Order: sequence, then structure tokens, then C-alpha cells
Amino acid sequence: MLRTEDGGYLWQTCAIPPGAEKLDFRGVQAFDENTAIVMSSGPGDQSRLYKTTDGCQTWKLIFTNPDKDGFWDSIRFDFLPKKRQSNDHRSGVLVGDPVNGQFAVYTTQNGGDSWEIWAKDDEVNAYKRLGPINANTRESLFAASNSVVVTLRPNEIRFITGGEGGSRLFSAEPHNPFDNETKFKFTVTKLPFSSNKSSGAFSIASRQTQPYKDDLMVVGGNYESPDSVGACAYLPHRENNSLGGVVFFGSERQRVISSTTPPHGYRSAVAWDADQKLWITVGPNGTDISNDDGKNWRPLTPSPTDPEDTDKNWNALSLPFVVGPHGRIGRLRTIDQKAAVTKKP
Repeated sequence: MLRTEDGGYLWQTCAIPPGAEKLDFRGVQAFDENTAIVMSSGPGDQSRLYKTTDGCQTWKLIFTNPDKDGFWDSIRFDFLPKKRQSNDHRSGVLVGDPVNGQFAVYTTQNGGDSWEIWAKDDEVNAYKRLGPINANTRESLFAASNSVVVTLRPNEIRFITGGEGGSRLFSAEPHNPFDNETKFKFTVTKLPFSSNKSSGAFSIASRQTQPYKDDLMVVGGNYESPDSVGACAYLPHRENNSLGGVVFFGSERQRVISSTTPPHGYRSAVAWDADQKLWITVGPNGTDISNDDGKNWRPLTPSPTDPEDTDKNWNALSLPFVVGPHGRIGRLRTIDQKAAVTKKP
């Protein structure tokens, strides 16, 4: 693990959490210059969360997967406006592969210090009352880029699936308060991705256009065939109803729009660049951008002054940074007709 305080010019080596030398760390969420949570992925108790409050000099184990058959895939926090949050009150979500036929979803309301599984029916805490999160046979999540889940607002999450059981979008949304039904339910939208053990939806990103209006972009493909044509689906926001601007599940069907020109290979991560007003997606064989909401993707190629592989061998995005295998780190620069991701040592 590495840490930077100057935008990526210099990198410091972090301490390794005690007993975690052989764990596979897939996710990180930084809150400020000193506070962060990292997630390891693996079967059973190899899925863990560690937290630092001193700039990664020391770590505290805060949560271990309680399911021996479980496997964690992604962690995400929602940052509220400063006037509504403190360092101790941040909501987050953690998702994992199915256990006993249901996806594992955990939430925190205190910056990750404690976690609770979202109950199917909790009469004590009504806001947590949820419908079941049932998985298809051989349906799973992919942990390649820590980006199979997004939080649009506190407790309003979206996560994507893949594998032989097919690719779907799960959306936890509030129910109409006047029908006295379960407070939250997961609605399901089928995604047009191929289905096998190495294929499906790998990454989801959101873009808020207006309050309570969020567009989604999903990318993926087949990680065992990275040069095959990639997969992409754009899901524009649904119109709000009249009850406070909130979209209640079932109020409008989610549209799914496939690309005319998809990404040029398997893609494991996607993000919205708000400064440059474009979507960017990365994978082992290249980088693509779209400025028409995923209808057409065009590849980025290195400029004459870049290393020839500057566009390739990337796994995950956290703009402006991009990371790849073997400690590879890059920083996105302003894109023009010959733009490329600039590689950093």
C-alpha cells in the first residue's frame, strides 16, 4: 500500500496491517489525509476491513467476514455535505458474493467502525426493512476494481452482477410511504452482457445531473478474453414523481441503452470525469473515452512523448488516478485529440 500527499509526485510506503501480509487487498476508501479503510478480498475470514487514523502508520482490524463461504467484492462510502456530517458519521456499504442464495450487503453509519447486515425485515429499525436480495444460480460479483457498487445517497445503493447466472443491476430504493409496504426493496434490471464464469458487468459509475437524478454507466466483458469487444450499458435517470423528488421503486422502468461502438476490449473500471465532461474506462488492452454517454467509445492512444504502453494494463480508476498490476500507477491529464493517460513511476 502507498500514500501520497502531493497529488502523486511522491509516494510513501504504508505499514502492512499485522497478520495481513498474505491478504489480497482490493479496495481502499480515504476520508482525509490521515484516515482510510482498506478491504481485502478472499474466502471467509480472508475478507477483512482495516482502518488507519494516522496516515497508514498503524492499522486496526474493524471487521472480518462472518460467513465462511462468503467473499467480499467492493466497499463504497457516501460523503454528505459537510454541514450534515462529521468525521465519525459517514455512511458506507460493503457488498459480497451470495451466501445461501442471497447477496451479502452490510452498511455502516459511523465511518466503518461498526457494520450491520441489511435485514430482510427489521421492525425495530424500520428504515432498514428490505426485501430479499436473491441471486440467480452461479451469479456473482467481480472484485477486479472495487467498483461493482455505487451510493447515490445514504442508503440508496446500486450494485451489479455477472457470471454464468447473468448480469443484473440491483437498486435499493424507498417504497411509496402511503402503501404501508416494506420500506426499501431491491428492484432488478437485466443487463445485456454475456454470461459465463469470466464474463459480465465489472464496474458501475454514477453522474448526478440534478438533485435526485443520477445517470449510470456500466462496463465489463470477458476477463479471460481481454481483446474481445467489450460490453457497456448506459442507464439514464428516471423521472422523479411528486413526492419530494424521490423515485419510488416501480414508479418507472429503468431504461438500458447499449453502445453502438462499444469499448475496444474487456473493461474493468469506468468513471465520469466531471472536469472534462466525459466517461473514461480502462482495461488490460487499452483505455476508451465517450462524450456521448456511452453511445460511441474511442480509444486513447499514447502521444509521441509517452511510453508506448501508457494506455494499457490498467485495472481500476479513482480519478485522476488509475492503477494496474505490479504497483503500476498513472494520473490522467487533460485529454485532447491525442491524449493519453500519463504514467507515473
